[in-house]
Amino acid sequence: MLDPSHARIDRDFARTVDWNLLKIFLEIVRAEGIGAAARSLGKQQPSISASLKRLEDQLGARLFDRSTAGIRITPAGKALQALCEDLFETVRMAQHQVAQATKQVGGQVRIQLVSSIVCPEFDEAIASFHRRHPAITMELRVSPWRGVLAALATGEVEVGIGYEGAAGPELVYEPMFVETQQLYCARLHPLYGRKLAHLAELRREGFVLTGADEPEAVTRLRSRHGLGDEQAGLAEDVHEALRLITMGVGIGFLPEGAAEPAVRAGRLWPVLPPEHRPAYEIFLISRADPSRDTATQLFLDEIRRRLRARSSS
Repeated sequence: MLDPSHARIDRDFARTVDWNLLKIFLEIVRAEGIGAAARSLGKQQPSISASLKRLEDQLGARLFDRSTAGIRITPAGKALQALCEDLFETVRMAQHQVAQATKQVGGQVRIQLVSSIVCPEFDEAIASFHRRHPAITMELRVSPWRGVLAALATGEVEVGIGYEGAAGPELVYEPMFVETQQLYCARLHPLYGRKLAHLAELRREGFVLTGADEPEAVTRLRSRHGLGDEQAGLAEDVHEALRLITMGVGIGFLPEGAAEPAVRAGRLWPVLPPEHRPAYEIFLISRADPSRDTATQLFLDEIRRRLRARSSS
């Protein structure tokens, strides 16, 4: 019986291994079973079992524990899984990196995002990407966050930026930054310049709402304190909501980054004390599509590299 703690070191392993065995192993992990992997690969179960045994024999380690309940990956299997994931990601990226090296990259990058995204790494990624790939067209589409998810689900776009929605195997969520909202009133509003003691004071105020574009954190805060029952205006674009609030139509929630210039100019006043400001994460959302075009993959590499650099610093 193979002991996973005594894996054999074969100096010729890389030269002699059948790379298809690694692919089959990874499929067993992802399918969570030999039978399911066989169906996914269109092969017979005995063939998959034999391939797994060949790989274990070559490695000198047991990759799965078998029982009547099924299989369970071993520590050796987990180590090999991480290596295989990296290996196949590198192979998948080969054609994109070759195209970049030979300056043969064209096409279009389509990104759908919620309005008023303030993220220096995103802006820097666009600028740097365009300098290196001037033949690639960048298209930015703005919509409510449910529209972002719908466009990703249908394949209209491969990259989105917005709030967290329904997670599934077809979408990958990667945190970009934390956005904070504040409640604002215009200069001529009675609340301007005041310090708010209790949120209950706002229950009879007319609100400018953002409809389907309102983050869950804001919706929960309004519901908890009975705010927004009096609707004075509606705009599903943050910039148009900003316009209505600034013109005195009603008070309303806005991302702090979007409202900051108007606050500095004295046209808006932040109403909520700091401890009541709703905050939430904004995500880079991409389709889990290994066959995406080179232009989109290179842009994702660019923005991810910048987000990782910010996190590490």
